[in-house]
Amino acid sequence: MEFRFTAEEESFRTEVRSFIHEEFPKARTGESFTKKLAAKGWLTMSWPKEHGGQAASHMRQLVYNEEMAYNRAPGQTMGTDRVGPTIILFGTEAQKSELLPRIVRDEIAWCQGFSEPGSGSDLASLQTRAIREGDVYVVNGQKIWTSGAQSADYMILLARTDPDAPKHRGITYFLLDMKLPGITVRPLKQMNGQQHFNEVFFEDVRVPATAVVGEVNRGWYVSTATLDFERSGIGRVIGGLKTYEEVVGYAKRTPARAPGGTLFDDGVIRHALADIGLSFAVGRLMSYRVAWMQSQGMIPNYEASMAKTFGTELHQRMARVAMGTVGMPSQLLGENAPMRGNVPFTYLNAVSLTIAAGTSEVNRNIIAQRGLGMPRG
Repeated sequence: MEFRFTAEEESFRTEVRSFIHEEFPKARTGESFTKKLAAKGWLTMSWPKEHGGQAASHMRQLVYNEEMAYNRAPGQTMGTDRVGPTIILFGTEAQKSELLPRIVRDEIAWCQGFSEPGSGSDLASLQTRAIREGDVYVVNGQKIWTSGAQSADYMILLARTDPDAPKHRGITYFLLDMKLPGITVRPLKQMNGQQHFNEVFFEDVRVPATAVVGEVNRGWYVSTATLDFERSGIGRVIGGLKTYEEVVGYAKRTPARAPGGTLFDDGVIRHALADIGLSFAVGRLMSYRVAWMQSQGMIPNYEASMAKTFGTELHQRMARVAMGTVGMPSQLLGENAPMRGNVPFTYLNAVSLTIAAGTSEVNRNIIAQRGLGMPRG
């Protein structure tokens, strides 16, 4: 592996960084910023040209993702980083021609209908049913923790189409129009004050058979590709790096609780921050490895799970160290709080990171079985 980026890649990094610094502060919403990214072709730069992409290298995409994550800018959408690639791999020609151009232009918002109240880590046990009636499937059931469902145009939906088959072999993958009758979305209030997660209920929703992606009853294997796309991004590591750097700066300029020196002069604080800093370097290299494998035509699987697990657990460790470093003021929110209240928000937000996109326990099983060759327990 080459541990340096090319001159062309570093030039592109400078271009991306300049664009973020100039355009992101002027954007009224994240959506308006992603529209600008779509206009430049950056949202889908690594897609094949025949599908509206630029056929950019995986390393160029990595540079872009890294700069967006570090600067807390929305550089990807669910459509561009996991739905579109899944349609390219498994979708019909009609699905590709209808949906991919709209994803490229950032005209569609997506949500992911996988988890259910009784099927989270054991996703294959899901019970939402889709029964074939002529040219449609009638869907009944419930999904939960559905990010962004309240504003989504489409959902990637997993539903059971053969209740008598082994649980991994009776599931079908659908592209569901959220405007269809019978769909109810109920937002869930989170402890960080946001309402990003939702419950979604389906009551006799009639989904066209043309919405099936891949083979009927083989949707589990389509969904694993979607999850690999979701787990492999460098944003899960680099997204917390700027917060870490802000905490280090705060510790260096804030007087110690005991007279004399700063918080950074406290050996316990300094060593805890050093450990987190080294972990960010390790996590970054793990994500670089995933991108390098993709650039060589390899398909990262357990490697993506390693990067995802390490990165999300690092965020939680960093949030705990940040709270301990700032001390009592770390509980304050608002513009006048230390670091504008970003530390407590990060701490609360980090709780869900080791659950979303596959729990750490599930990913450790993937690493053990597919990476280390260990037997299934």
